Parts: sequence; C-alpha cells; structure tokens
Amino acid sequence: MKTGVKIADAMTTRPISVEPDKTIEECAQVMQNSHVGSLVILKGQRLAGIITEQDIVRKVIAKKLSPVKTKVKDAMITDLITADPADDIYDALVIMRDNNIRHLPVVHKGKLVGYLTIKDVLKIQPQLFEIIVEKFELREEQNKPLGVVPGDETCDVCGLPSDTLYEVDGEMCCRLCRNKLVR
Repeated sequence: MKTGVKIADAMTTRPISVEPDKTIEECAQVMQNSHVGSLVILKGQRLAGIITEQDIVRKVIAKKLSPVKTKVKDAMITDLITADPADDIYDALVIMRDNNIRHLPVVHKGKLVGYLTIKDVLKIQPQLFEIIVEKFELREEQNKPLGVVPGDETCDVCGLPSDTLYEVDGEMCCRLCRNKLVR
C-alpha cells in the first residue's frame, strides 16, 4: 500500500546528535533540552549509531551503571537499519514494524540525510497506525486478556474448540476468527 509520500517528506532533516564519547548524563540532558526521545550518534560526519530513552533505561539504569561515567558508545545501537529518502513512508513503517524499531536513520549514498520516527510517519499518514498496532497487539495480547473467557469451549464462528474465546459483537470466538471480525 504505497502512500505516494516519500520518507524525505516526513523525516527530520537535522536530527539532534551527540558524539559517542559523551556521557549518558550529557546525552539525557540533550534529549531533555531538545524534547526528543532518541539521538543520532555521529563520529565526525559519519553515522555511528543511535541511542534511545529505552537504551538508557535498559543498558545503563537497570544495570546500575553510572550515567555520569558511562559513555554513549557503551549503550548506543550500532547495528543500524536505515532507509533511503526516496522510499515511500509505508515501506519505512513496515521496516520499523518488522524490526521492532521506532527510529530509522535515513541515508543517501552512504551519508546521513535525515531521521524518521514513527511519530513523524503518523503525523503525515495517521491511517497507517494500524500497521504498527498490529505488531503490538500480537506481542501484548497474552498480557491483556480484555474480553477473554478462559475455558474449553467452541468458537461461535468456526465451531472449532478453543482454550480461549473472545467476545466480539456478542459472539464468542477464537483468536483467528476474532482477528477476522475486528478487521
């Protein structure tokens, strides 16, 4: 489902960046002052990685490392997935969804030219929200059993037995039938 909107139309063209030798504390200050949740890490003009609030929490705070002493290079993501500015934002969102990422450096001819986040995409094409939600629903489904009736019952739609049934429009159905009905 191409949108006709290119990544170049939605990306940030001057992403906030820091050097890899900055401390996590300095990084967090830049994030706070710039009102962003992630930063591009540049070594000179070369893209070296990205760091997100989640990286800081999981790789530094949760491990009880000192944000004052820990360097960005020790917590940043270096195995980067990138996109081209000429790609459609739908393709970028699929990349993000499939790789479980929310930030995408945009590179053209080996040079960083921008930075795209899920928020950037959804500001321009909010109807694409379902693409990303689908991934979250699958991952979170077992933790949030809203409308779930546990037991050994049969699905009202397909008639097959199911350990878990979901209520959809007054019918009790299995997960597969629920997904068909909800779409």
